[in-house]
Amino acid sequence: MHLSDRGLERLASGIQWVVPAVLLGFGLAIWEVLVRVRDTPAWMLPPPSAIGQSLIDDRAMLFEHTLATAQAALIGFGVAFLVGVGSAIAITSTPILERSLYPVIIATNAIPVIAIAPLLLIWFGYGLTPKIIVVALICFFPIAVNTIDGLRSVDREMVNLLRSLGASRWATFRLVRFPMSLPYVFSGTRIAAAVSVIGALVAEWVGSSSGLGYLMIRSASQFLTDRVFAAIFIAALMGITMFVAISLLERWLLPWRRLERERN
Repeated sequence: MHLSDRGLERLASGIQWVVPAVLLGFGLAIWEVLVRVRDTPAWMLPPPSAIGQSLIDDRAMLFEHTLATAQAALIGFGVAFLVGVGSAIAITSTPILERSLYPVIIATNAIPVIAIAPLLLIWFGYGLTPKIIVVALICFFPIAVNTIDGLRSVDREMVNLLRSLGASRWATFRLVRFPMSLPYVFSGTRIAAAVSVIGALVAEWVGSSSGLGYLMIRSASQFLTDRVFAAIFIAALMGITMFVAISLLERWLLPWRRLERERN
């Protein structure tokens, strides 16, 4: 009995998810056994079972701080997306802006955000605003640079064809330039979505009164290492969720990209 192409595709998709799950489970089992056999103190390295118990016992506290981190990550990511895409469109549409602003965008990425965060606390206090700014600064660069590359890579023959037919610059941008740059936009957006949680955590480590980063610092000072690992697990899950959400949105809006990958 031979499997059809559809069946083979489903089998490959299933294996793609099963293998990482098995490896993860195997790694957690080894971790659990080694910690218990070596009698490692829980404050130094708790077993996975203790981390899971912390996820249950501290669920109310973890949920409250998760909401604070998610709020900063989502708002900062949204601001970075709007400013990044808008800046890329403006830069690639005006040669003067491209020569003057693009080097500035590159230079801003060389400044460590962790060095700016204390200044933001001085200027804006310990509220939500400095966390949003830190997340936006971290997410802005990959979105802007990838969008610029996408707009630059548009087929010039298509653009010249539309212009020869009398299409305006707006029509050319709407029909050719922006649609053809969308794969690049989503590529940068996926990266930004994944690191947005890191940006929120960095801001909360520097100074905050809520969020998973704040909870990690407070729990570490009390030697509640299982709670620290629980917060790390939730933060990682949050970043993965945002990355997958952007990937699913790309598959929905750009179905031809999935077909191209399957052919390759």
